[in-house]
Amino acid sequence: MSFSHPTGTRGARVPGPVFRWLNRLMMGHARRTRSTTMGKNLLVLTTVGRRSGEPRQTPLAWFPGPDDTWLVVASAWGAATNPAWYLNLAAHPDQVTVEQGGRKVSVTAAELHGAERAEAWRRITAEAANFRRYEQTTDREMPVIRLTPKA
Repeated sequence: MSFSHPTGTRGARVPGPVFRWLNRLMMGHARRTRSTTMGKNLLVLTTVGRRSGEPRQTPLAWFPGPDDTWLVVASAWGAATNPAWYLNLAAHPDQVTVEQGGRKVSVTAAELHGAERAEAWRRITAEAANFRRYEQTTDREMPVIRLTPKA
């Protein structure tokens, strides 16, 4: 199934430069260890920029999916628009890697839809209440992405 690119009409403001610095710290931690950061499972997602063609890295909270997959949410803290990494995934879903605990894995990205998304969203929000708060901040349906290791 394809990426849907939902955009809302209201939402939270995305944090600025200080948050970029914090992201760099979190990426270093995720690369070194498989442990949690601030109570969340953390990975580094590397995508290919949809316009630049350059590698782009983002630390993301992840949730276990079926068959050793990772589930991530394009929440952007409840912003009205999707995060850049989601748009990069939509443009290049087969040019993605996940780094975690010294391990780098090539993956394929697929957005979940319908009942599959609803079940994943239920599990995610039961484990991480912040996503429920993000959902209340915006009128956009936040995409849930499954990252599947390539054979």
